Amino acid sequence: MEMTAMERQQVEEQVEQLLSGQGSEVTLCDLGLELSKPATLRKNVTYIVCGIIFNEQEEVLMVQEAKPDCYKQWYLPAGRVEVGESLEEALRREVKEEAGFDCQPITLLLIQEQGPQWIRFIFLARITGGSMKTLTAADQESLQASWWDRQSSLSLRGRDILRLIDYGLRYHRSPWHGASLPLDLSCRHIVQRTLLLFVGAENRVWILLVQAPTPHLPTAAALKTHAVTWAANMAVQEALPASYYDHDVATLGILSLQHNGRQHGRTDGVCFNTLAALTPDRPQRDEDGLAVERPAPATPPPVENPRYVWMEVRAPALREELLRQSQNPTLLPVQSLY
Repeated sequence: MEMTAMERQQVEEQVEQLLSGQGSEVTLCDLGLELSKPATLRKNVTYIVCGIIFNEQEEVLMVQEAKPDCYKQWYLPAGRVEVGESLEEALRREVKEEAGFDCQPITLLLIQEQGPQWIRFIFLARITGGSMKTLTAADQESLQASWWDRQSSLSLRGRDILRLIDYGLRYHRSPWHGASLPLDLSCRHIVQRTLLLFVGAENRVWILLVQAPTPHLPTAAALKTHAVTWAANMAVQEALPASYYDHDVATLGILSLQHNGRQHGRTDGVCFNTLAALTPDRPQRDEDGLAVERPAPATPPPVENPRYVWMEVRAPALREELLRQSQNPTLLPVQSLY
């Protein structure tokens, strides 16, 4: 069924809204809801916040652990989000408790996940007040804090933070995506809303949509057994089952992130608004095993499920922006640790 001009306009407005870093309430879930439980902190989800903060000399703020299993070792200010907190509130509290400083989040730098049950949100932040925690103020949160030049010897709790520090330093020097902070929009489950693109010949661009109740971007609940971003694959599997294994589904990055957290068990969820691309699995190989480059298909693979439809993007400015992001994404990255 052909989309009406009003339906097309509504979809384009939603896409433009997401591309500008905004979001919208999650009012329905198209996939996986029957296999998902409401996100509830301390029960079935754990959120970790981690702060990367530099001083004028590009030294990074570190804290010395007080926990028995990593006593006196050093780590970035980090900890679990508590019931009733937003992600930014949790970051401010952790930095204050562990390092003694007040801070202001600048942007999310990276999101790491091990499925919906464990997600770490890494922030770049700046100091706005307070004073460095010293040994005289040692408590169960930490022993002390210090600036680290990344060259001198330091007993680290985990070497995973070295990559995060380098990542933060590169962004600090030359940001490659706009500042992205969580949007205060509630969500009960952990879901992925997917802007899924197909780029055909002559740079024509299509978006995969669910048709009812009105055409909209597919939203899928995260499954405990898969990466959070598997939701894009779920939509393609349902819409294009015969074409699924001949194509790659790649999540290019996060357009925006939605979280509220004020009502325990009701708004502990997170909505990942993501950009993804469906691309033919190339190169193919001939009978001698030699790579054979195939030309880009003119149109996307046909939809087999009447629940879905491809919409070609006709607005020139929107098409150009989608092409740019598909070819050279400048988005908040998400990394699966599976």
